[in-house]
Amino acid sequence: MPVFSPANSSLPFSLSSPPHDLIRGTRGAPHSNGRASGSAPLQRVKRGWVWNQFFVLEEYTGLEPLYIGKLHSDMDEGDGSIKYILTGEGAGTTFTIDDSTGDIHAIQRLDREVKAQYVLRAQARNRLTDRPLEPESEFIVKIQDINDNEPKFLDGPYQATVPEMSKIGTSVIQLTATDADDPTYGNSARVVYSILEGQPYFSVDAKTGLVRVSLADMDRETKENYTVVIQAKDMGGQLGGLAGTTTINITLTDINDNPPMFDQSKKLMSVPESAPVGSVVGRIWAKDRDTGPNAEMKYSIIDGDGRDTFDISTDPTNLFGIITIKKPLNFENKPSYTLKVEGANIHLDPALRHRGPFKDVTIVHVSVEDVDEPPVFDSPAYYIELPEDAEIGTVVKTVSARDPDAANNTVRYSIERSSDPGKYFYIEITSGSLMTVRSLDREEVAWHNITVLAMEMNNPTQIASVSVAVKVMDVNDNPPSLTQYFEAYVCENAKAGQLIQTVTAVDPDEPLGGQHFYYSLAPEAANNPNFTLRDNQDNTAWILTRRGGWSQQDQTVFYLPIFISDGEQPVQSSTSTLTIRVCSCDQEGNVMSCNAEAYSLPASLSRGALIAILALMILLMLSLRTHRKKPYLCDEEENVHENIVRYDDEGGGEEDTEAFDIAAMWNPREAHHHLGKMRQDMLPEIESLSRYVPQACVMGGGGGDSNVHGYVLAKLLEADMDPCAPPYDSLQTYAYEGEGSVAESLSSLQSGTSNTDHEYDYLNDWGPRFKKLAEMYGVLDTNNPPLW
Repeated sequence: MPVFSPANSSLPFSLSSPPHDLIRGTRGAPHSNGRASGSAPLQRVKRGWVWNQFFVLEEYTGLEPLYIGKLHSDMDEGDGSIKYILTGEGAGTTFTIDDSTGDIHAIQRLDREVKAQYVLRAQARNRLTDRPLEPESEFIVKIQDINDNEPKFLDGPYQATVPEMSKIGTSVIQLTATDADDPTYGNSARVVYSILEGQPYFSVDAKTGLVRVSLADMDRETKENYTVVIQAKDMGGQLGGLAGTTTINITLTDINDNPPMFDQSKKLMSVPESAPVGSVVGRIWAKDRDTGPNAEMKYSIIDGDGRDTFDISTDPTNLFGIITIKKPLNFENKPSYTLKVEGANIHLDPALRHRGPFKDVTIVHVSVEDVDEPPVFDSPAYYIELPEDAEIGTVVKTVSARDPDAANNTVRYSIERSSDPGKYFYIEITSGSLMTVRSLDREEVAWHNITVLAMEMNNPTQIASVSVAVKVMDVNDNPPSLTQYFEAYVCENAKAGQLIQTVTAVDPDEPLGGQHFYYSLAPEAANNPNFTLRDNQDNTAWILTRRGGWSQQDQTVFYLPIFISDGEQPVQSSTSTLTIRVCSCDQEGNVMSCNAEAYSLPASLSRGALIAILALMILLMLSLRTHRKKPYLCDEEENVHENIVRYDDEGGGEEDTEAFDIAAMWNPREAHHHLGKMRQDMLPEIESLSRYVPQACVMGGGGGDSNVHGYVLAKLLEADMDPCAPPYDSLQTYAYEGEGSVAESLSSLQSGTSNTDHEYDYLNDWGPRFKKLAEMYGVLDTNNPPLW
């Protein structure tokens, strides 16, 4: 039966080996499942292994493998026939066994903190047949602890805070060190804490590791940061124990224990008088040794003659006071101000009120600097009402501006031209009197927005401006008139008293009481038998018929003068003419035709064709009149010294040498030398006719004037005798027009000297067929009946 022999007999065991004579089995007899083979009587077989635990110290550092123990079977006779096999945790890597002797060794260093025990299995086998001689048995190798690990602070170094002025014993931070050694075996894992650095400010509890304040009234403003070193030692702190350390960075947090203070009891500031409202004058700071919210301030002006002129606010950081302008400054009125400013903490600690007061006061002197300012008008703006019939030169308003500086420089006035593009106004340069220089018309421009400039004489860069609004007041200076040009009609079947038109009027004036128009027929038409007018007293009037029996054959158009007046003073009136046509209407009163020609013309002729025929007849009659001869022109007045070209062409003046030969005009003989020259200003081109004029006809005169006169007469004679002369040659017309002809002069040469209008009264003599043409030229037959 195998026997276990430990490596160190002095080590304690949980089980001891029994006496050898008590562990004896059948030697050499194979057995299976507790039965022996052979014919011997069956008897109980005792177990052939001694079960035990192995104990071995950790951290063996020897050069040779560590001998742990020995396995031995009582079947082993020492002849090498038995082979020992070791299996389980670490077998072959951490533990080895001599298969012949059963010696067990550890071939690697053992660490209890890595693995505290190993479970192994052993078995004895026949070396030749590999048959198990005994059942497999399990045993444990336990690693025995030694003090080989120091305590450790796993989360160090540490950061901690504690309010300043804390009392003694105030907790700061709890520390815990861990020791990897076996806490159940000896004192290897019993830790004791101590402080190595940080006295006398802090202390640590030896058992718990709690760090506390050990010095009262520590001031952050004196010292803010502290470094504390804590040690943890095992073996209960005894000599030989292992130790570990850590560092704690402790910061004192701020409390509001310091009042604010200004650096100076008086502070000087300055600001130009031209600075606008809201401008920053300066800033002040009441310093506080505290930080963060404990140093935040609120500033206020508690006294001084400038408390209404200046204001103070706190900047976004709540540290500085910003002084700003509250009202406009004027050096000439007040050159300096005094402010009493208070700065106080916002956040107070009730427990520390005894350290107060937490506020301070300073005096701020503000000096206003003189600046050369532009002139100042006595009003920020002017409003003027002026009637539109104001005479030119009327003084509208006298503006006034002065230099606000002590120098009181002279001021000159002007109008900004862009504000008065029509140049209706003028301002006197020294007095500032604004007057009109053009007539005003409310209906044209109702408002004038003028900008008046004031400039210092000694400094032209100093310019001020003011707005002058001139409202042009209405005056009744426009007569009313019909709203639009009316052309009414009356049906031939209309009866007396029938309404044919409602008329309204318009007046560009705008009276305060509104428009009131009065209507009546003009005096010359008041008693006409055809129409009457009824004023409706609502700014409208009706045109009514006085009779019936209308006919286009009798009269097609009536002109009714309407007299309109307004109700304002001075009363304005006008006469407007309403054109009324007589029309053919159906039973419902719808107009069918307003043309009188429809009753007398054949159906095949239209109105346009009739007008064309009439125009052709007029041209024919005018052309017949031009064939009446006029005596030759012998007066010096009508002595023409220039050639006249076509009426539909324009001469080139004295620069034109292509249209005619001026030399031939003075000396007809020269014309024979230019027979081949053609006119270039006419199509078709016409050769000069001078070559056909006999020389005797142009000879006999003395001097240049007689030559020209004879030349022209010869030309006229030749044209009269030649029926094929071109009709557009202006020279031939002198024999058929002029003062002695029926048509008189048709030339426009002297039309500029006469201001009289052409008379077309003769159109009345041509009969009713030409009545329409006479109407077109404004010729009315006074012998006809009235038109209204």
